[in-house]
This record gives sequence, structure tokens and C-alpha cells, in this order.
Amino acid sequence: QVQLVESGGGLVQAGGSLRLSCAASGRTFSSYFMGWFRQAPGKEREFVAAISRTGGRSNNVDSVKGRFTISRDNAKNMLYLQMNSLKPEDTAVYYCAASSTYYSGHYLWGSYDYWGQGTQVTVSS
Repeated sequence: QVQLVESGGGLVQAGGSLRLSCAASGRTFSSYFMGWFRQAPGKEREFVAAISRTGGRSNNVDSVKGRFTISRDNAKNMLYLQMNSLKPEDTAVYYCAASSTYYSGHYLWGSYDYWGQGTQVTVSS
């Protein structure tokens, strides 16, 4: 079992940057592929990015390609999301998640077994 805790959210102006972190407990962190999702008020939870168990593959939703980078450090049980060129439409609560399933379903919220509590990202105009 994995416990996940996000940090690094905050208020930033459009065009700015933030780095989100997700700290994972447990000794089997590398057994899970990881993802970031976000949820804006009144909207469905949306896939943002995912990374495979060893970090060899990653995927991003089209709206963040070229701006966001997902990475992981298995030795430190850490997951990151570097967010650059932020836009007001990026405003949301961001969640990290861990999955023991198949990477082909990385974009689906139902593929993930464990979720963090979320961290707020607010981008001002």
C-alpha cells in the first residue's frame, strides 16, 4: 500500500512556474506507475500526465504539452510535476496517484489505486 502527499501548490501569475511534489510512502514505489490529475471547480477530474514505473515512458494531455514535465525519483520515493508557462486555465486542485495496473490505461482515473489529498494551484491573469 502507498500513501501519497502532494506539496508545492500556490498562487502564481500567468507565465510563471511551479513545481509540484508528491512524496510516497512504502518500499515498493517503483512497482507503481504514477500520474497527475487536476480538478477545477464544477468540472470533472482531468488527466494531466503519467509516468511509467521506471520513468522510461511519459504522457501528457495535449493542453500541457511543451509546458509541463512529469518525472520521478524512485530512490527518494518522489514524483514531480514541473509546470512552466502557466495559464489561468491551469487553475485547479492537482492530485498525484499511483497505479498497480497496466500503463495503457494511464489516462483513466479508474486505473489508479491510491490518491493524494491534492494541492491547490491558482494562476492569476
